[in-house]
Amino acid sequence: MLVENATITFDAPHPAAVWAEAISLDPLQVDCVTTIMLTILDNQCEMGLEEQIALMAIYSVVKHRDGVVLEKAVHQAIERAQVSYDQQITDEIHELRLHAERAIPRQIMRYFKRFLHDSLYGF
Repeated sequence: MLVENATITFDAPHPAAVWAEAISLDPLQVDCVTTIMLTILDNQCEMGLEEQIALMAIYSVVKHRDGVVLEKAVHQAIERAQVSYDQQITDEIHELRLHAERAIPRQIMRYFKRFLHDSLYGF
């Protein structure tokens, strides 16, 4: 049977969001999530679409938690970019991504990405 103009919605949160609610991320890990979110918005992310969706679900949970490196203004810019993506916000996201990547040591980011991958394998 063919159903036309049907929309399927899910009331359940993404499994990665459930994971993020249940786990205690330290402030630097929150900054790592935020940095990856900036990378996604800057179109520099090498993750697949499913992984990006999972990361966005995690970010939606942790964006209100405090980080140590990145300020609240970063979250405000991400929010603006999610609503309206013009050249000004594109440039701002790019600069914020570069700043975040310089501020968080690569070794810490690599470790966090491995932790994320191992924790979310199968989502």
